[in-house]
Amino acid sequence: MKKLVAILGAGESGVGAAILARKQGFDVFVSDLGKIKEKYQNVLSEYAIEFEAGQHTEDKILNAELVVKSPGIPETAPLIVKLREKGIPVISEIEFGGRYTDAKTICITGSNGKTTTTLLTYHILQKAGLDVGLAGNVGKSFAWQVAEENHDVYVIELSSFQLDGMYDFRADVAVLLNITPDHLDRYGYQMQNYVDSKFRILQNQTSDDYFIYCDDDEVVKQEIGKREIASVQVPFGLGAAAVPGAGVEENRIIINLKQNQFSMSILDLSLQGKHNIYNSMAAGIASMVFQIRDEQLRESLSDFKGVEHRLEHFLKVHGIEFVNDSKATNVNSSWYALESMHKPVVWIAGGVDKGNDYSILKGLVTSKVKAIVCLGKNNAKIKEAFGDCVSDIVETMSMEEAVRAAYYLARNGDTVLLSPACASFDLFENYEDRGNQFKKQVRNL
Repeated sequence: MKKLVAILGAGESGVGAAILARKQGFDVFVSDLGKIKEKYQNVLSEYAIEFEAGQHTEDKILNAELVVKSPGIPETAPLIVKLREKGIPVISEIEFGGRYTDAKTICITGSNGKTTTTLLTYHILQKAGLDVGLAGNVGKSFAWQVAEENHDVYVIELSSFQLDGMYDFRADVAVLLNITPDHLDRYGYQMQNYVDSKFRILQNQTSDDYFIYCDDDEVVKQEIGKREIASVQVPFGLGAAAVPGAGVEENRIIINLKQNQFSMSILDLSLQGKHNIYNSMAAGIASMVFQIRDEQLRESLSDFKGVEHRLEHFLKVHGIEFVNDSKATNVNSSWYALESMHKPVVWIAGGVDKGNDYSILKGLVTSKVKAIVCLGKNNAKIKEAFGDCVSDIVETMSMEEAVRAAYYLARNGDTVLLSPACASFDLFENYEDRGNQFKKQVRNL
């Protein structure tokens, strides 16, 4: 009798895991407590995979040999608790996909900058002619690609939620950009739990593997001091470049790796701003592990087009610039956004608060923000944090309302910045939906 693999969640990762499980000869059952998009229903039907929506048939799921769950389902969900009690393994789609490929992996995590760094690394490798897949939080499902494409290298963006479901998986190249408070609601409001989750990116690494990390991040540095790390450590920062490592000297990025030294003016980088120097160094080091030639690396770092919804300078309306930073789902992301603004800002913020501490934004808000437009169901913490330093704080309940309010508060030469510092799930499907609605309403002005 075939073994049953149950898949919880029928989004991109769940459907990908289901296809791979089917191709590996398992019986497969897909269950989603919510609705399943029509395109995914069609794919599951095409593969003759049994699925259900709007419920979890527990009797069936609790008889599975293995469960692959969506990263969005917390460990505290009653069904997950029951599975754990029965000793049924519950893993992530990335863990499952990793069991069926020998491809090299570059795995990128961090509280901020991981999507930009992942896409930039993918851009460099693809442009250099490698057979490379893009997976994790961006691109197509990793398991789906393993089932149907099987590239030589995968660049994988990993959230802490995905890392929590990974056990035997090993990153050939692990990149840790930074760690700042995020998702603390999911980690019992204990920062150390979140830190430990991020450091799972190092599990199973050997002396043949690489660990690329930001040496300017105090939390990362402190944690490295507590741990025994088997892999080759490659730090990067804004000071002088270590060997191996990367740094900035006389306005040039310097990367030292494998007896090679790469050098490039920071003015030639396509992505500007301090945080993007970090992202460019991390992507550059990861690419140099794969012997990318200097001229190819230089060209890719200078022609990369950036990421939608991340500090996207979208449109000017009557001299007011509208910037879409919907991807800023935590306080630190919004700090980077505000730090890079050079004109008076009307700031659209708010959403699902994940245990945010807004105090680190106080100085920037005082010096740069002339008005705040709150967009969310509960804005009390934002009003409390900034009520004494911003005189105009407006509450709104839709993107149309928020954009119009920001437009009326702004003047010629100002910037309207959507950088919510919060998750989007109270009013929007996800941060992409929030960013797209912002751009639609700006066009409508």
